Amino acid sequence: MKTVIVFPAYNAARTLEKTFKSIPPGPDQEFFLVDDRSSDGTYELALRLGIPSVRHERNLGYGGNQKTCYARALEMGADVVIMLHPDYQYDPRVVPQLRSFIENDICDVVLGNRIRTRKEALAGGMPVYKYLANRFLTLFSNLVMGENLGEWHSGLRAYSRKVLETVAWEKNSDDFVFDTQFLVQCVSAGFRLGDVPVPARYFEEASSINFSRSMTYGLTTLYVIFRQVLHRWSILEYGILKTGKGTGG
Repeated sequence: MKTVIVFPAYNAARTLEKTFKSIPPGPDQEFFLVDDRSSDGTYELALRLGIPSVRHERNLGYGGNQKTCYARALEMGADVVIMLHPDYQYDPRVVPQLRSFIENDICDVVLGNRIRTRKEALAGGMPVYKYLANRFLTLFSNLVMGENLGEWHSGLRAYSRKVLETVAWEKNSDDFVFDTQFLVQCVSAGFRLGDVPVPARYFEEASSINFSRSMTYGLTTLYVIFRQVLHRWSILEYGILKTGKGTGG
């Protein structure tokens, strides 16, 4: 199965090379980077590293970046698409494990879970308020959606081609809530979700949204879950859950 690893990049020049060179080699594995109008030379560095890349003419946001990533990965013929933040916050050495769960038809979506234990997550530098928010939102999402993920808010994800060809991810937000919308779409379509443990890494060079943006993300996450419930109960349709691409599962 062909694997395409995509990097949604924004001002990642200080960590891109280390992230890229830490990815284990794999059979039929390609890369693609989308630069969301960085100002630190991320795009130029990617080209020097030999990573096929494109640069947005204007900043489209985190979700907008991923839309370009997935569209191009499908064009490249990917059977498995792995989204890896190029900020080295997620250990690239687990990439083969994520891929294997999809190749062996165990899962359709696999996430890297940074919260194996509270002690490990905090020791890895995760701020206490982010840890608490992550735990609350993950618990709430699991209960409402009927899942058992260790973390709903990971920046390391693997998707099968069928997932990307089924859910209407193009309809999602261009902001950070894109990730939550995508998972809600996957659950609603009947896809199988799983995760693998990955060390938490918070350090100066790693990207991280501030407290204000985190609060906005948390509230919009709750809104997305609430809208899915209303859609499920046939009270109010949620446009992102309607797709003409087919049905998953």
